[in-house]
Amino acid sequence: MSQSIEQKVEQWLTGTYDQATKEAILDLQSKNKEELADSFYKNLEFGTGGLRGIMGVGTNRINKYTIGMATQGFANYLNKVYPKEKISVAIGHDSRNNARFFAETTAQVFAANGIKVYLFEALRPTPELSFAIRNLQCKAGVVCTASHNPKEYNGYKAYWNDGGQLVPPHDKNVITEVECIQSIDDVKWEGGAENIELIGKSMDDAYIQMLQSLSVYPEIIANQHDLKIVYTPIHGTGITLVPKALAAFGFTNVQVVEAQSIPDGNFPTVHYPNPEESETMSIGLSKAKELDADILLGTDPDADRVGIGVKNHKGEWVLMNGNQTAVLAFAYMMEARRAKGIAKSNDMVITTIVTTEMINQVAKENKVNCYNVLTGFKWIAELIKEKEGKENYVIGGEESFGLMIGDQIRDKDAVSAVALLCEMAAYEKSKGKSLFDKMIELYIQYGFYYESLISITKKGMNGQQEIADMMQGYRQNPPSSINQSAVVTLLDYELQVGKNLQTGDTWKINLPKSNVLQFITADGSKISARPSGTEPKIKFYFSVNTNLKDKSAFDSTYQILQDKIRGIIQSMQLN
Repeated sequence: MSQSIEQKVEQWLTGTYDQATKEAILDLQSKNKEELADSFYKNLEFGTGGLRGIMGVGTNRINKYTIGMATQGFANYLNKVYPKEKISVAIGHDSRNNARFFAETTAQVFAANGIKVYLFEALRPTPELSFAIRNLQCKAGVVCTASHNPKEYNGYKAYWNDGGQLVPPHDKNVITEVECIQSIDDVKWEGGAENIELIGKSMDDAYIQMLQSLSVYPEIIANQHDLKIVYTPIHGTGITLVPKALAAFGFTNVQVVEAQSIPDGNFPTVHYPNPEESETMSIGLSKAKELDADILLGTDPDADRVGIGVKNHKGEWVLMNGNQTAVLAFAYMMEARRAKGIAKSNDMVITTIVTTEMINQVAKENKVNCYNVLTGFKWIAELIKEKEGKENYVIGGEESFGLMIGDQIRDKDAVSAVALLCEMAAYEKSKGKSLFDKMIELYIQYGFYYESLISITKKGMNGQQEIADMMQGYRQNPPSSINQSAVVTLLDYELQVGKNLQTGDTWKINLPKSNVLQFITADGSKISARPSGTEPKIKFYFSVNTNLKDKSAFDSTYQILQDKIRGIIQSMQLN
């Protein structure tokens, strides 16, 4: 082990850490030096979204001390920004192991710093935390969650007063304050218990009331109230609000997947509690088949992501990907609002740079402004704030199974998404069709766009460097062609420059810096490379498109697009 690691270990063994922590370190010293080194070789980085990591002892792990130091830094920043105001924050957590303990630790540190804390009495969906910040006019908020990560992980997501996650300048400023906390002795751990107030049912009721206002066709739900819905919370927080939300919308035939209904941080029935994974949705899919349901929905542990299953044109159950779900939702909110006569001339929608271009096409043909922001709902929230009073935000979303409907919440929200997706299924059923039928209609009308994603994981101490080297290689030597189609445009969001590789013309990208590269080819394919901000992964997003003549050509056209993406992956040597 390096000297710096040994010094850190010694600090923890001799410092004012609890005895259980010291014993766990001694146990690693004797039994697993490699794990000990990984636990201490760096400080867990407080990124622009907060903390996320494996739970355990050490500076590179999520534990009471890393959570407490982060909270002290956040509290110091809040007291600097609002020196003469009464500051309040809202705090929530999901179903992960230790999440309640971490939320209470966060609450205690804020309270000890003289800050009023509204702490949810028990687990709740992350989007309700965003709603509570706005509803209670808090200056900030925190939710203890690691979203869809494996069970070993937990995390800490930081929010500002608009209910969105931290964006410039607050993100960097909070990071600076957190980095100033050099010791656990700098943290105010106790005192101020009177500053903590528990919240629960009244906030649930306010959230559900807000949710009902998002419905476009409540009269169609009334006629289709017995739509057969199968829902799985995947051992997460969705169980607290999703059934209530569906009942409030008027749905009366909701079957919850019992094997996954109880919140459990060990996620005993799945490897990854992520509705993007077909294996995770398999139990729900079996239930949907058994009941001959109309729609299957699954939400991740903190209920901000939603996955759906429907019957395809052959009557077979299939899982929709995040881009398809987003297209369906965006199209519904634009088309249905217009048909109902409630669309506004200044309506706008927001998507992200790695999400399907089909949304831009739908918006263009519906004469609705569509903005493309960086990946992450904090950028959607930031643009809503920027456009407030000038344009009317309707819906935002991205390919990672996330939707944000209406402006009362400023983070992705699977609870409202489930309700609206069921309304959409009811709307199509009232016309004798399924959501899959609607998807094919949209492909015929707007173009058949097909997307895929692969993640390459680089573990260990060298993982991040390997990913950085890959990105540097693409920057210095961009491919001249991909899958036998010339690369015509290179977009570098880190340098904020776009370049036409054929003419040499360049232009400025008016978005904040982000380590993303995009290659657009002559045949309209788009390939995006983006390192994860929270995990040692690099993600590659692929988007291809063509025309779809009619429903009968769907299968053959789909095959052509799948083959095209396989060709791109092979061409880039990513398989």
